[in-house]
Amino acid sequence: MRAVRSPLRSFARVTKKALDADAKRSIWALRGVSFDVKEGEIVGIIGRNGAGKSTLLKILSRITEPTVGTVRLQGRLASLLEVGTGFHPELTGRENIFLNGAILGMRKAEIVAKFDEIVDFAEIPTFLDTPVKRYSSGMYVRLAFAVAAFLEEEILVVDEVLAVGDLGFQKKCLGKMDKVSKSGRTVLFVSHNMAAVESLCNRVLWISDGHVIQDGSPREVIHAYLDSYGAAENCTVDLDAVHDRRGTGDVHFSKMELLDEDGGSRSVVRSGDALRVRLFYECRRDIPNLHFGLRIFSDLGLLLTDVHTWSTGQAVPLARKGKGSIDVAIDFLNLMPGTYYLGLWASSFHEWHDVLDNAAKLEVEPSDYYGTGRGIESRFGLIFLPFQWIVNGVSVPAVATGATPSDW
Repeated sequence: MRAVRSPLRSFARVTKKALDADAKRSIWALRGVSFDVKEGEIVGIIGRNGAGKSTLLKILSRITEPTVGTVRLQGRLASLLEVGTGFHPELTGRENIFLNGAILGMRKAEIVAKFDEIVDFAEIPTFLDTPVKRYSSGMYVRLAFAVAAFLEEEILVVDEVLAVGDLGFQKKCLGKMDKVSKSGRTVLFVSHNMAAVESLCNRVLWISDGHVIQDGSPREVIHAYLDSYGAAENCTVDLDAVHDRRGTGDVHFSKMELLDEDGGSRSVVRSGDALRVRLFYECRRDIPNLHFGLRIFSDLGLLLTDVHTWSTGQAVPLARKGKGSIDVAIDFLNLMPGTYYLGLWASSFHEWHDVLDNAAKLEVEPSDYYGTGRGIESRFGLIFLPFQWIVNGVSVPAVATGATPSDW
């Protein structure tokens, strides 16, 4: 009898190979992550998409069981990980408040005591007795955040709540989380809004590829994270590769570096930062009274400023043949977040030696210059100014003097 290979056995053999291959391609969402959070801390968790932030919060919220390791929590935890998590779509807003509170372990009396505050915050009184399946995404998240934030749990876990809702709602969320932390409760806050993280948190974890890269003060960790985000070559621009240039050629720009105020390389520049630009050049003959200039253009090609040695009377009296460098130190970069372009020039006695209209692209990131958690926003113009409003005879919070989101 001729042997016939069993199709089932072949299928099983192929399946085993496929499973073995999948096992080799397995990626750990989190690996070796270990940290402690003290009572009353407000901890920001930052990182790129896919770094493991949301997985970490799901494990802390007991939604996902860790493959290995343990999580120890002391106190009740409320989480807002996705819009409407824990809501029943067929129940009304009123019913979901009580349902969600019960899930969080609250007694009915506790929920009743906070009920009016929750409804006021969510701004849904007209739709309180409407099934939440008919809510817009904004209404859904307002109610979900209100329930999580106002019920008296000891730990609040929030994942990208600021990504949903309008600006007014975002301000309310920031203010509420600020009050929660000041009341001694613990907050874990995941966000891509670095201005909000820096303003709100007293500690930040940076997670990448499932590992904790840095754990420390918000300013230090955020700066390290943003510096890693830009490509390393953005710190240095090879100007020899720029062919769109004009002039006599007696001076030739070869390289440009972006530096911080201490002289270290930087790939990320934020609104309000101090910035140093170092220009490397070569003189192909001795040139007296040599001037340098740096121009900044908008993304539409509008000249925003031209900073040069002529205005400060700092010409190089005699630039000898050979290579050299010169720095321009900008104390305060008052540009709104966005994309800008840099131009360079070198001249003497009204003679242009090297002019580059588009030497490099400059990406300016948002910053929390005013200390409100809102960040500098490009929609308010091209530049911003250090300022404060002074209202005579009326006491109001002043944004520019460091008012917190809770003051608004």
